Amino acid sequence: MPVCGTCFRHCVIEEGKTGFCGGRICRGGRIVCANYGAISSAALDPIEKKPLRRFRPGSMILSVGSYGCNLDCPFCQNHEISRVPCPDPPRDTVTPEQLASAAERYKKEGNIGLAFTYNEPLIGYEFVRDAAKLVRERGMVNVLVTNGCFELSVLEETAPYIDAMNIDIKGFTDDFYSGLLAGRLETVKAFIARAVQLCHVELTELIIPGENDSEEEMRELSSWIAGLRDAKGRPAGERVPLHVSRFFPRRRMTDRRATSVKTVYRLAEVAREKLKYVYTGNC
Repeated sequence: MPVCGTCFRHCVIEEGKTGFCGGRICRGGRIVCANYGAISSAALDPIEKKPLRRFRPGSMILSVGSYGCNLDCPFCQNHEISRVPCPDPPRDTVTPEQLASAAERYKKEGNIGLAFTYNEPLIGYEFVRDAAKLVRERGMVNVLVTNGCFELSVLEETAPYIDAMNIDIKGFTDDFYSGLLAGRLETVKAFIARAVQLCHVELTELIIPGENDSEEEMRELSSWIAGLRDAKGRPAGERVPLHVSRFFPRRRMTDRRATSVKTVYRLAEVAREKLKYVYTGNC
């Protein structure tokens, strides 16, 4: 049976079935994008909601989402679309041309381009690539919001058309990723290290009480970020923003309180020991 090479899971997928993400399917003995052009959500958002603070601040961007995700975060706020398989065939689809044209029409509303967000966009990287290329040809920009748990080949395929990314680094221990999220920290680290060489990157960490809220872990994370280098060899600590975000109980993680604002502010100060740009969110 075919093996999907999109993310770290390398799902072996039977004919007519989808992988863990619910967005890639085996058809005719080949793994293809099941959610190509399937749109579950769309909104004209402030760029700061992605969140991006140092890329075109004050702008609006047309944001679209599809179905599926290759992680299973128990605190996901978008699980209604991220943890359901894409309908086969999808109910509502658009072509890359239609989406790029819609982005262009919203220019009069202040739109600067297209943001792929809400679910995990890269499980359908072929559609991201195709639509982003057409948006770029119209003189507009593309933003990608991703968990970064993907093979570098997927990043290289899409990055030529992406102007900015926000990448979730959900914690900085193997136990957190492999246990709580069924993910892989080393995959995310490799993805981020390469991404900062290819486009503007901002990072987000959601601070969850009792899971990833220690000062020690934040020092390790911020030191690692500071040690990265962009394509010109410049240190990432002076260029890559970190968003330290407050957790609220969601989905299967309603057994604890929201993160205290004091904790978020304290960890942001710790991160500022190494990083120039640190922002707090959900406070």
